[in-house]
Amino acid sequence: MTLEISINNNTFVLHCTGAVYWVEKRMLLISDVHLGKVSHFRKYGAAIPRQAKYKNFLKLDTVVSFFSPERICFLGDLFHSTLNNEWDLFSDWINRTQIPIVLVAGNHDIISPHKYEALGVSVCSEWQLSGFLLSHHPEQREGLFTLCGHIHPAVLLEGMGRQFVKLPCFFRSPQQMILPAFGEFTGTYIMEPADGDTIYAITKDDVVAVAVK
Repeated sequence: MTLEISINNNTFVLHCTGAVYWVEKRMLLISDVHLGKVSHFRKYGAAIPRQAKYKNFLKLDTVVSFFSPERICFLGDLFHSTLNNEWDLFSDWINRTQIPIVLVAGNHDIISPHKYEALGVSVCSEWQLSGFLLSHHPEQREGLFTLCGHIHPAVLLEGMGRQFVKLPCFFRSPQQMILPAFGEFTGTYIMEPADGDTIYAITKDDVVAVAVK
């Protein structure tokens, strides 16, 4: 279900939901939830079951219960677009969870920061913390290790009989790690690793390191 790794003498636990727990900070990192996407696409006629909008909140409950963090940081694209009825579900979730929340705003986060702040959510464009840069977009900045999202990384694995499977992954390079999209209804982008990169693939129930050829 989890895989523990070390980055710059800090311990991070990778969870099969796509979340990361930063042990020293007792903080949960989650990227690209895209709340509201189900309702947004249903509005324009997409054949998505109405009940699907609850899946992200169940997933959030699962990972919060597992780690019991003292803080949650969303690394951008928390809400997919403009306000819709999933905002009320988000508000209820915050009231139930009762954990301080920081949103590092992403390109989809077009809802006014005042709406988040009214719920007690702090909003910023980036966050530098103990030698790490928490950002939505991948960025390599001297002296900092970046934890980010945006790309929705995935890896294409080949089996014995030339079968292929695409899995979401944590994509780590020497100066940054890109988190997978946490949201249930998000696409993925297949990454091409280079020398020095590490891939942690996500299966249904586990996180596994993948050898880079």
